[in-house]
Amino acid sequence: MKPFKVLGIQHIAIGGPDKARLKRLWVDMLGLTVTGNYVSERENVDEDITALGSGAFQVEVDLMQPLDPGRKPAVHEPPLNHVGLWVDDLPAAVVWLTSQGVRFAPGGIRKGAAGYDITFLHPKANEAFPIAGEGVLIELVQAPAEVIAAFTATNS
Repeated sequence: MKPFKVLGIQHIAIGGPDKARLKRLWVDMLGLTVTGNYVSERENVDEDITALGSGAFQVEVDLMQPLDPGRKPAVHEPPLNHVGLWVDDLPAAVVWLTSQGVRFAPGGIRKGAAGYDITFLHPKANEAFPIAGEGVLIELVQAPAEVIAAFTATNS
């Protein structure tokens, strides 16, 4: 039996060569609110964090451009960079999924841009770990207590 639950979508990350063009659609046209900015040389990203919805059901839409388009990671390729999923017990999820043959990206559990503990499922499987995102990078995000409670209340 699985020792964790995927609760819902925490965020999606969209990349492009120029985040101003992304903001024109997501903020100016669709009305999302900019809630923060995250810049990381190591991750080669300049990211505006936007949001839709509210409370525990708020979903981030991260608008990312590379600091250096010629360097890896290339946060703008593919344009739908990754999907972040709330989980209720991240350490248990990592242990169980690894035991089932799921491949994780290097880096382990760490603090993400929004301050939550995160880890990534690798987009490509290999011989040692035959299960992966089939081309999609998937971020697992430790849900805080209030998010767990809200999702639990709506699913009971």
